[in-house]
Amino acid sequence: MTLALDAGMQAGVRTPRGGTTALADRLPQLIFAAYMILFFAYLFLPLLVMTAATFNTSKFPTVTPWLGTTLGWFNALWADQAMWQALRLSVFIGFCVIAISLPVGTAAALFLMSLQGKARTFLYAVMVSPLLTPGVAIGISTLILWRQAGIGGGSFLIILAQSSFISAYVMLMVAARLQRFDRTLEEAAVGLGASRFMMFRRILLPYLRPSLLAAMLIAFLQSFENYNTTLFVRGTETPLTVYIATKVRTGLTPAVNALGLILIALTIVAAVAMELAKRRSGQAR
Repeated sequence: MTLALDAGMQAGVRTPRGGTTALADRLPQLIFAAYMILFFAYLFLPLLVMTAATFNTSKFPTVTPWLGTTLGWFNALWADQAMWQALRLSVFIGFCVIAISLPVGTAAALFLMSLQGKARTFLYAVMVSPLLTPGVAIGISTLILWRQAGIGGGSFLIILAQSSFISAYVMLMVAARLQRFDRTLEEAAVGLGASRFMMFRRILLPYLRPSLLAAMLIAFLQSFENYNTTLFVRGTETPLTVYIATKVRTGLTPAVNALGLILIALTIVAAVAMELAKRRSGQAR
């Protein structure tokens, strides 16, 4: 009987410990799940609020109070020619920034990865420094420099000022890809009689294509949403970010929300199309 009581006491002690152990094992998963919920809520709740405000009849972009459902703000967006002009200018500047920053950043990454030791460390710090410089300082310094040549602002300075730090993003992405590149492929191509240009076009460029495409996207987005640098070098030009900031002071309407909803929809469609194309190419192989 004593043995039975001891066994019962031991079983009673083990059960709580087992429950505590199971809870301790699940605690990291619960914390991670709560973090992910908060993370996605932080990302997408503002977008959901903005989407809902697009269909509210209120003249101010808000969801409370809800005054009624309307599609009229899309008509207001269509009639806002100044906003469309600002959008076209931002898109044009974005593509011009890609045309400059992509070759400059790629060349910088190739040159950086060809160095060794302290020279690479020093040059890396120099190339990354534009990312650490405030956009206000880049804009003012660009304006002061080019004003000596008689250029007081405009699209030309916007493109140059943005390219000066966006090229660093391209350099980082291409350099990260080059770190995994097998240099023996270059040596084998040259040994078989290929020129440096042919080796670059047939071997290195296809290998860098994923990072170049990603760098193009990052460069365009960084240019499209830039405000601090653009504000000081824009002159009389008005890109979209400056136009929206001006509307915030003079009277913002949900037409801006309608434009944001359209841009989000286009981004989602483009992302889905790229993913489908990627899967099809993978299946074809």
